[in-house]
Amino acid sequence: MVAFLLSVLSLLSGALLSGAFEPIAKWWLAPVAIALHMYCISRTKRRKQSAFLFALSFNLLSLHWTSTFVGSTPWIILAVGLSLFYMPLALIGRWGIASYSLIFVILEEIRNHFPFGGFGWLRLAYSQPDSPYAQVASRGGAIALSAFTVLLGAFIFYLFNSQLRLLFVIPGLLLLIPNNISSASETWALLVQGNVPQLGLDFNSRAKEVFNKHVEESIVALNEKDNVDFVLWPENSVDVDPYTNKDVFDQLQKFDKPLIIGAIVGKGEKLLNTSILWREDTQEIYVKQHLTPFGEYIPMRSITSKISPLVSQVDDFSPGDQGKVFAIGSASIAPIICFELIDDQILHEAAINSNLIVVQTNSATFGKSSESAQQLSISRIRAIEHSRNILSVSTTGYSAVIDYTGRVIQKTSMATAEHLYAKVGLIDQESVRDRAGNWASVGTLIWLLIVARRDRT
Repeated sequence: MVAFLLSVLSLLSGALLSGAFEPIAKWWLAPVAIALHMYCISRTKRRKQSAFLFALSFNLLSLHWTSTFVGSTPWIILAVGLSLFYMPLALIGRWGIASYSLIFVILEEIRNHFPFGGFGWLRLAYSQPDSPYAQVASRGGAIALSAFTVLLGAFIFYLFNSQLRLLFVIPGLLLLIPNNISSASETWALLVQGNVPQLGLDFNSRAKEVFNKHVEESIVALNEKDNVDFVLWPENSVDVDPYTNKDVFDQLQKFDKPLIIGAIVGKGEKLLNTSILWREDTQEIYVKQHLTPFGEYIPMRSITSKISPLVSQVDDFSPGDQGKVFAIGSASIAPIICFELIDDQILHEAAINSNLIVVQTNSATFGKSSESAQQLSISRIRAIEHSRNILSVSTTGYSAVIDYTGRVIQKTSMATAEHLYAKVGLIDQESVRDRAGNWASVGTLIWLLIVARRDRT
């Protein structure tokens, strides 16, 4: 009976952790959930089962949006696969309960990189943009924010066991490190969310219809106010190759403002997901580097095609191999395309080479689910981590203006055609995290190791 109750509590702790993420988004549920699971796994003899049940309920609930238009099979496979990566938490039986925080964060970092380039969408840090300690990310990165959240959960666990472990909350002293940031200059941007004819996998089934919607919304916006330095469109806003479609090319040429568009481009036999700085006389192209597995290319196609018939509808894209910065006046703009948002190295390089980051994304394939809201939370943490103002624009919402403290200044609604005017500060200073580089991650792991070893002695 005790074993059964602990299993139920393990499931409950995972469900509570999912509530820290959108659409519920109560940041304090994360440390509470961690404390509850530490209680469960420290008292059961079935530690692997406890770890798996905790992770399974967490992943199933948090990633339910992945089933929006493709059915339950891919969603369940993804949730189960990710949950297997949590099972080494059972090592606390050998290393002691204080090692929970160290193991948790190491496993999180593994999931950020493996397999297929990693899937770090549910990194604990991304549930914390509204927490009072979110600024830890600007000093130690997302990894430090995840670590502090887990350590806060450990602090609660020990507190309810009548044991005080101040070592767990000392990383909060990172907030005492000054991170002095100011804007040297500003730029005016117009964000255009043109919407799509219909939500779903075939959002761009009619040639040029998504493009036309973004053209129409841009014309409306520029007629209202044309004193902007550039216009920002989302990923897939140009749903046909502008270089092979003369009508699309000619319409883009009519704009007298620099455009940053998201376009699908064919180059020989290669299919490219691109961000293009489009001017009348020239174009600069950034090719998405970190492609979405099972969305923009299919790993193990011979196997996955037997699981889902939708695999045949996916053409493999080719990745780019370097970043790009668009210069518009005094703005040095680094484009990030959708899934790249969870790639630490791409964001680090973008931040140190730019004074403004733009995130171009397409949420049409996930309907009105929590995917877009979760992505917005990730963007907020990235803004804090790299001390950069971020312009995030989607085909269907949410599009938003985010300042370097993670605060949402403006935001659109879902599944509507809207536009935002934004006066954005251009920041040249690097955050403490970016100045530290990889040492931020190393320092976090060393501290977690100290906590684990100190508590055992």
